[in-house]
Amino acid sequence: MRTDRNSTALNESLNESTADTRRFPSAALRATLIVSALLGAGSVASASPAKISAQSIIVNPVETDLDVQVWVNRDANGQGNPVYRKGEQLSVGLKTNRDAFVYLFNVNANGQIDLFFPNTYEESNFVQAGVTRVFPSQGAKYTFTVGGPNGQDRLLALASTKELDLNDIARFAENQGFAQVKVEGQENLARALSIVVNPLPADGWTTDVVTFRVGNPPAQGQQPTPRPPQQPTTPPAQSAQISAGERQDGSRDQAMVDAYARLKGSETLGEATSYVSTWSNGAWQKFSGVGSYGDAVLLHANGSSRSYAVHGMLLERYLSLANAESNGARPPSRLGWAAGDEKVIPRNTYGTSGLYGFFQNGALYGTEKYGTFWLTGAVLKSYQGLGGSGSFLGFPTRDQYQISGAWAADFEGGTIRTVNGKIKIYRK
Repeated sequence: MRTDRNSTALNESLNESTADTRRFPSAALRATLIVSALLGAGSVASASPAKISAQSIIVNPVETDLDVQVWVNRDANGQGNPVYRKGEQLSVGLKTNRDAFVYLFNVNANGQIDLFFPNTYEESNFVQAGVTRVFPSQGAKYTFTVGGPNGQDRLLALASTKELDLNDIARFAENQGFAQVKVEGQENLARALSIVVNPLPADGWTTDVVTFRVGNPPAQGQQPTPRPPQQPTTPPAQSAQISAGERQDGSRDQAMVDAYARLKGSETLGEATSYVSTWSNGAWQKFSGVGSYGDAVLLHANGSSRSYAVHGMLLERYLSLANAESNGARPPSRLGWAAGDEKVIPRNTYGTSGLYGFFQNGALYGTEKYGTFWLTGAVLKSYQGLGGSGSFLGFPTRDQYQISGAWAADFEGGTIRTVNGKIKIYRK
């Protein structure tokens, strides 16, 4: 959350009897998280995995038992996008399932960033497992007041099993209760945080994000006007009539309805451009995408209670493999159906960031630098066992391939070979 230091509501020097009112230019908490676990960055034609998604600013590509949840007072489940007027007060809640150090950043509509926790008014940013923290706490000597500009705010919660050094991102000046943040914009925050978390254990950190808007809420009974999709693939009149998960007969695919809500679909998937339809032994629905996300689909196999999204460069490669294998009649066998939402992978030791999509039988890794490539089987298992793109191998630089009938793969920092039926790993 960025503090407007020119605001009269802000008192830079506090004594024990003075309350500090923080006015946030884009809403009381400028939030940004990169979010989602889904993160399609970049368009199909020109993907840019380094860009932050509407849902997350930075997401750990490794599955972790650590979990953090963040919400604002008008959206207790953290799934909506409530509206606050300028001048209104806002509070933030968070909870972790394990003891952790928590850092809360807000990114406003102009890309200005505030670090509001830790601050000098709280004893520590160490949060005990299962304990709900609310900011400002009761009796706190500060408040969060929604400022401006109007637009979308995002609040990023980063939880870590170890205390982080944020000196390159934010510093506390003398007599200031809140730190001065040095970076601006989601992308720069993501790059900075990817360096900060890089030394941590692979499963030692996680994030969550909540969104809210600054402006005038719609009149009672009136629904907010959705943002028009960019470059829609179907006429607006048609897409506006189709809901997420809607079949042509008016029934609903509940797995897709749930996925759209989980992924804040209006911000990451956009408007539906088709009804839910049968694809091979499952179903899919197409969406226009939002901003840099590119075209998107929700899909799931028959019998699955969960649906997952595939976006942009990963979707383009996924469909090209399906077309090459079966003329698009079914998912590519080397990958199968999506088994989870896409993730943004922060910059590694080679300075490369990208996207990761995982499927029933394999995975896709996409970077702007090299392209989008598939891995599967023992090669993929060994690669992920080392830490994937965050290991010394880095990102793949080509598709998995065969040498004398045995699988191999090339990476930024080395190779994986199958020698006499056993996996061998080599550094460059």
